[in-house]
Amino acid sequence: MKLLFSFFLFFSFLGINAQETMTQCSKRDHRIPHTKSATLTVNQIAETEKYDIHFYQLDLSMNNISTHVNGTGSIHATAKQPLDSALFELFSTFTITQIRVNNVPVGFSRVFSAVKVPVYALANESFIIEVDYNGTPPTAQSNPLGGSGMTAAASPSWGNKVVWSLSEPFSAFEWFPCKQSLTDKADSCAVSITVPDSCKAGSNGLLEHVTPLGNGFTRYDWKHRHPIDYYLISVSVAKYIEYNVYANPVGAPNPILIQNYIYDNPATLPNFQADIDETAAFIELYYDLYGPYPFEDEKYGHCMAPISGGMEHQTMTTQGFFEKSLTSHELAHQWWGDNVTCASWCDIWLNEGFASYSEYLMLEHLYPGQQGPSMQQVHNSVMSQVGGSVWVLDSLNESRIFDGRLTYDKGSGIIHSMRYLVNNDNLFFNALRAFQVTFKDSTATGIEFKLFMENFTSVDFTPFFNQWYFGEGFPTYSVKWNQIGNDVALEISHMTSMQLITPTFTNPIDIRFVRQGQADTVIRLNIHSNQDQFSLYNLGTLTGTLSIDPSNWIMNQVGTVSQDPSLVLGMTSHETLKNLSIYPNPSNESITVANGPIGTYVMSVMDMSGKEISTQVVTNHQNIRLSDLSNGTYIISFLLPTGQRKTLLHQIKK
Repeated sequence: MKLLFSFFLFFSFLGINAQETMTQCSKRDHRIPHTKSATLTVNQIAETEKYDIHFYQLDLSMNNISTHVNGTGSIHATAKQPLDSALFELFSTFTITQIRVNNVPVGFSRVFSAVKVPVYALANESFIIEVDYNGTPPTAQSNPLGGSGMTAAASPSWGNKVVWSLSEPFSAFEWFPCKQSLTDKADSCAVSITVPDSCKAGSNGLLEHVTPLGNGFTRYDWKHRHPIDYYLISVSVAKYIEYNVYANPVGAPNPILIQNYIYDNPATLPNFQADIDETAAFIELYYDLYGPYPFEDEKYGHCMAPISGGMEHQTMTTQGFFEKSLTSHELAHQWWGDNVTCASWCDIWLNEGFASYSEYLMLEHLYPGQQGPSMQQVHNSVMSQVGGSVWVLDSLNESRIFDGRLTYDKGSGIIHSMRYLVNNDNLFFNALRAFQVTFKDSTATGIEFKLFMENFTSVDFTPFFNQWYFGEGFPTYSVKWNQIGNDVALEISHMTSMQLITPTFTNPIDIRFVRQGQADTVIRLNIHSNQDQFSLYNLGTLTGTLSIDPSNWIMNQVGTVSQDPSLVLGMTSHETLKNLSIYPNPSNESITVANGPIGTYVMSVMDMSGKEISTQVVTNHQNIRLSDLSNGTYIISFLLPTGQRKTLLHQIKK
């Protein structure tokens, strides 16, 4: 979900002098575990965990003016243990006219939103609960950020009247009977909506039938045959026109339908058509980056509704308008949030952080040059306040779950930093694609993602997660340097904005050196403490210009950069590497390590951008072949198990 609090910018750009519905946020009772309903007690939640959901079937009558709902909601489930009853949720103001269990009418008890019915089933035995109900969901003012279950409003920009659902995080029970547990996805769902003939009704999956019923009404039957979480089931009713385009990703077995329900207004489609068409390019991009579109046998699509952003309803996003960042964000959720869903609202980062970073990737690949300023804006947003964790402690506070600075921006920023730590885009995106396959149709926590990435890339992300995911704040780096012949003594120090919580950030950092008569070079330096010293040999003569993190991989501020004549080579922790050298330099296809310490250490070869080319374990006096390298200058870095490092520049001339 993306809510744009700066939406005036978008509508000014579009030439529209009106605003769509602005949503706010509210708090709920904090007694309940973070993965489940926000209204049930702990004991009531435990009752819902006695069965697994398989299928939701909704048969509703609606219109585009009132949120009044009339119809039947069915829960198909399997007992996890012997049952004599089953509990589900439905908002307390709905009138329940009848409940049937396995097609037999039964009595029921009701305490606020908790409804309990007699169900006699053995372990692994299936049952069906059908609920006939009618009434009006709560109004949007009660819980605007997470939707209100169902909302009716007219678009201020276009005048069209719409009724739509928005259930994230806790509002599905406000319009249909359900079990609100993230970790219990339904295997599939079917949604049938009877509406006035003048309207269309959009929902998840494929539109299987459109049936005129006479008397001015038409029935729309949608069927989605993939696992789906409760909050991703949706309906939207308005006077729509249908506008369809197709994506053609490389490797897809068939073109992918992009089915759009656009306001039936002569000016709306022409205004947004080019932006809607671009959805195809976004699908093709994410297909390549993240793997096949998870629901390519059905569709992707949009239903317009007057919201100031979008909501990633599975296969049919609800969206207020069309603009490349918003549209690409919601589409990316089909991988990050829908195919793989956060297992806890504490880990909403897996949904929103990745969808937000996908905006950056869209700019990087399709609008090159715009991604840099975009990431700078993300970093500026994060650092506009000193603290805050990506991990959500108060996971029933909806304003915290959907905090734009922490969940979206900092969440996006740390994924960018993880990509930097992996230092190999092929490996990084292969890992993301493999994660999508491994956790397909299920849920994951942030820690499960961390462990998966560690296993796939062999990068230890424990310090990073402790400092950036669970920790708070950001570093401010300062650099001192001293030129000694062609060598440079360097000191990098940093302070943190939340010293009592996260006193040190140990991620590497890039430093760019501008050299007289030679190309600029960027060297990646490992940080172990709040003050680290480095000796850089054969670097050449500096112009006096150094820049910290020039490619903006890390959320940081810059303190001071100054020349300090007191710095000397081979100081402090790097003494054991002071005399290490390689010869000849330049070389053709091989080099020898000389004057190094006893034992083994790691040698990494990087190009001048800092991208790692190869890594191997070496010893003193070892001859190393570099036959795979073409002519040019390379960064060769030696790392001891103690963390001591020496970095040299080396030329290959064949």
